[in-house]
Amino acid sequence: MATRILLADDHRIMREGLRALIEKHSQFEIVGQAEDGRTTVRLAEELLPDIIIMDIGMPDLNGIEATRRIKAIVPTARIIALSMYYDKRFVFGMLGAGASGYLRKDCALDELVTAIQVVAGNGTYLSPRVAGAGAKKGVNPLSKSRRADFARLTDRQREVLQSLSEGKNTKQIAFALKISVKTVETHILNIKEKLDVRST
Repeated sequence: MATRILLADDHRIMREGLRALIEKHSQFEIVGQAEDGRTTVRLAEELLPDIIIMDIGMPDLNGIEATRRIKAIVPTARIIALSMYYDKRFVFGMLGAGASGYLRKDCALDELVTAIQVVAGNGTYLSPRVAGAGAKKGVNPLSKSRRADFARLTDRQREVLQSLSEGKNTKQIAFALKISVKTVETHILNIKEKLDVRST
């Protein structure tokens, strides 16, 4: 039976490109596509895919929050983050929310296929480039302690982290959350302290 995959990315050309590449492999079947986080959550509940390939910086609901919601309602779904971001904040954010893999968008097709196979087999896959960045700091993003660190974030800190993953600056985050820029900066410092990360 083919592994059923849902693609989630706000760029149609990216989704169609992934679809064309992935469907060259008969063991995979693309069952749906989503262009924003809320649609991804809805389709995950409706289609019950085996694997969701998830961008982080999607509109409406970003990949971190979408992953958290999907794992709450469809715990059997396995999620692979596919993103241009490899800052450890986002890696930890996705893995802490329940993702089972993390890849750069510029990865080779062979690596993506390997990641899908590993994750579909209930394994965990982290791109060597991402893992290497963590190793330089002596950090293992996949460890239970790192997931626990993410769980320690407050709801407000999660909102700030999610906004950062969408590419918003401190002023934009302050406006969206109706708080001061200084408060946003304090939240960012606290997030870094809890996750033990530094800006890259």
